Amino acid sequence: MNTLLSTSFSLPGQQNKYTGKVREVFTLENDLLVMIATDRLSAFDVVMPKGIPYKGQILNQIATQMLEATKDIVPNWLEATPDPAVSIGKRCEPFKVEMVIRGYLSGHAAREYKAGKRLLCGVAMPEGMIENDRFPSPIITPATKAEEGHDEDISREEIIKQGIVSEEDYTVLENYTRALFERGTHYAAEKGLILVDTKYEFGKTADGTIVLIDEIHTPDSSRYFYADGYEERQKAGEVQKQLSKEFVRQWLIANGFQGLEGQTVPHMSDEYIATVSSRYIELYENITGTPFVKADLNQIEQRIEQNILNYLAQR
Repeated sequence: MNTLLSTSFSLPGQQNKYTGKVREVFTLENDLLVMIATDRLSAFDVVMPKGIPYKGQILNQIATQMLEATKDIVPNWLEATPDPAVSIGKRCEPFKVEMVIRGYLSGHAAREYKAGKRLLCGVAMPEGMIENDRFPSPIITPATKAEEGHDEDISREEIIKQGIVSEEDYTVLENYTRALFERGTHYAAEKGLILVDTKYEFGKTADGTIVLIDEIHTPDSSRYFYADGYEERQKAGEVQKQLSKEFVRQWLIANGFQGLEGQTVPHMSDEYIATVSSRYIELYENITGTPFVKADLNQIEQRIEQNILNYLAQR
């Protein structure tokens, strides 16, 4: 099936292009950003060789809905979505940290805990927990934003000490992070889900306003459990039923890959790619509560370019 792995656009007023692990971001004149969600799949900060059909559309449409649902809490960068895989909005200066917030001992936190660590990003984790237990209250465990390679855990104190973010701004980021996580938790509960952990990214506009940027509450940036049966599975020591990209990470781990030096990405067959695509569609429908409408996969790059040009011409 056709997937979008990269673009080769030259847009009107284009000043530069940034290629991230999954997204391609074009800066245009008048502080306008065009963000394209590709079908690339990233795990352990490594981009997989094959794309996942509809993944870009799924991430972009979930993020769009969630930005709309939280704009009363924090202003965001988004202005328009002229294509299922495209978001357009105002350019900001990004803060060089990801605000990771965890309600449960899962994923990276659980791996650190199993290794005997009880302090994560300067935040204490209680003794006696087992994987996927709920924290007494959500903890914020920030990470530095790496241009290449792995993001790194960092404490609040180090962020401020190193001048990465001022204490005044960081306090705002913390407050926004907790409020967004609370909203996301309630929204997930309405869909029969548990928002386990997630990350938020913020930027500052030219006038000094702090705004929410990038995706939020998507399966790439968040981990979800099914609420039904959570307590029973936890008491029985069983694996939780998840809605997140964790199933890809677990498959990679089982096949000897964790993004470590010297490791090779295992082969992903077309059959496996199809199952990943189906899981992402399942994620979309569960998280949003609406059926997924597949975009036309014929000539994806041309479709996206034309929709962007049409929007810019009418703007």
